[in-house]
Amino acid sequence: MVANYHNYDKYPAKRIEGFTAYEGYAAITEALKAAVAGKAHAVITLETYTQVDTKEITEGLGGLGAVFFHAEQCMVSDRQYMDYIRQYLTDDRVFGIMNTLQIKDFYVEERMEEMRRKIAETDGVCVVYGVGASCVCKGDILVYADLARWEIQLRFAAGTPNWKAHNEHAPKLAKFKQGFFVEWRMADRLKKQLFDRIDFLLDTNKKGEPKMVCGEGFRAGLETFCREPFRLVPYFAPEVWGGQWMKEICGLDADAPNYAWAFDGVPEENSIYMQFGDVRIEVPSVDVVFYRPVLLLGSRVHARFGDEYPIRFDFLDTMSGQNLSLQVHPLTEYIQSAFGMHYTQDESYYILDCGEDSVVYLGLKEGVDKEAMLAELKQAQSGEIVFNAEKYVNMWPAKRHDHFLIPGGTVHCSGKNTMVLEVSATPYIFTFKLWDWGRVGLDGLPRPVHIGHGEKNIQWDRTTGWVKENLINRVELLEESKAAMVERTGLHEREFVETRRYTIRERVYFKSEGGVSSCNVVEGEGAVIESVDGSFAPFEVHYAETFIIPAQVKECVLRPLSGEVKILRATVR
Repeated sequence: MVANYHNYDKYPAKRIEGFTAYEGYAAITEALKAAVAGKAHAVITLETYTQVDTKEITEGLGGLGAVFFHAEQCMVSDRQYMDYIRQYLTDDRVFGIMNTLQIKDFYVEERMEEMRRKIAETDGVCVVYGVGASCVCKGDILVYADLARWEIQLRFAAGTPNWKAHNEHAPKLAKFKQGFFVEWRMADRLKKQLFDRIDFLLDTNKKGEPKMVCGEGFRAGLETFCREPFRLVPYFAPEVWGGQWMKEICGLDADAPNYAWAFDGVPEENSIYMQFGDVRIEVPSVDVVFYRPVLLLGSRVHARFGDEYPIRFDFLDTMSGQNLSLQVHPLTEYIQSAFGMHYTQDESYYILDCGEDSVVYLGLKEGVDKEAMLAELKQAQSGEIVFNAEKYVNMWPAKRHDHFLIPGGTVHCSGKNTMVLEVSATPYIFTFKLWDWGRVGLDGLPRPVHIGHGEKNIQWDRTTGWVKENLINRVELLEESKAAMVERTGLHEREFVETRRYTIRERVYFKSEGGVSSCNVVEGEGAVIESVDGSFAPFEVHYAETFIIPAQVKECVLRPLSGEVKILRATVR
């Protein structure tokens, strides 16, 4: 295992000055009272993200002395809603279809008019709450109750149902699918329309510990993240194949069985911390992308991807663990036609650390019989045989700082005793497992295998010779000086992400080149990022930490904390 610097920061926060935040329902209630003071009739609209615990909030705000109206009573029935969205969910355990639905599509105008009439006739303070509350009533004050995607997944596992569903006991995977393909898309579309109207942002990530900041402070925070280097709040999760590396390097719970995933650079999954005095507010990091996409991404990247962050960094830890599932990702035309996604999950494995027996399964062997391989995969799926992956798939020895490129359609997986920094495009859910080594998941159920999807995407000509020439350590020296060495390490020409490895010995200049950069410290204690014009304070990053440099930071300086540091940087070509 590489040297453990004991400096990985699991709680990266950015301080936002000049605004007051509130913690606890008592303080939040007083702040809302002050906001409507002097009004004989006032309406507070409490818009909530799906899976926000509205029962806790309405009880917590009991001190307002308000009359509460549940906006979702103006919607179609739960059954009508489920009947309508079923077309996007499909019968597959994992995959659905992206939609263009809006929350307001499920509100009934006559019911909204009736609720508006009742609100107008009610004296004092009224609170209209729920998903889509802002569709019913604009109100005098808009409070937005937000929730991070990782916390939603934890709530799913603990029994929280999907929005307007009664599936408390459904598998977490089924709940995630409904959230990913349907409800989160609708909730995000509504959120984007409300950013400039929000009077207060309510952080509901910790049950019973609400926090709130004024809308001006929330927007100032998002603006700050768009203009300075920043980190996301990492999220770690176990899996049947998980390893032990991140426990030590990232300072995680030593008693946990394993940690497999670390989402350390996925804005759709992660959150960010804004520090207002002594109060730390947590919001989904995708809010930064939604609020100021051009500032963050740059005009060129925004033109291609809109308000989606296209680059993903995460960890796959199999150190003292097991092989990942043998898998393939879809081709672009397949993900577009089958799932309604714009681009596919091209990716790569950058080897942060590994054991002496570490291998990466990548590409097919020469002369593979397509029909025989597919037949054996299907036999293995039905439990008739154990699939012999080594018979069909190349096993490449792996060492630290190797870079394996994996364009969609290429059969691959990481072997055991390997610590992978996965650099990819962001449609991360679209993995077609071909063989999972006969395992069951942590839930005791067989893990989903998708040979039907896989066989339509496997590129059978990506065999040993082609893989060796095109996908393994395609390192090109770009420049070298006393201060630094810069190498291009990938990705393949079919992939829109380019990666460069910077070996930094002294202060060097970084230019944005018109686009956002996702980076990771892949060797060394860490680095300090400094502004060339004083627009942000020095920003420190450490070994294994992922960080983002917005396109708005057109130039900055990087210097090692000590000795030499290696940084892997990914940009959109």
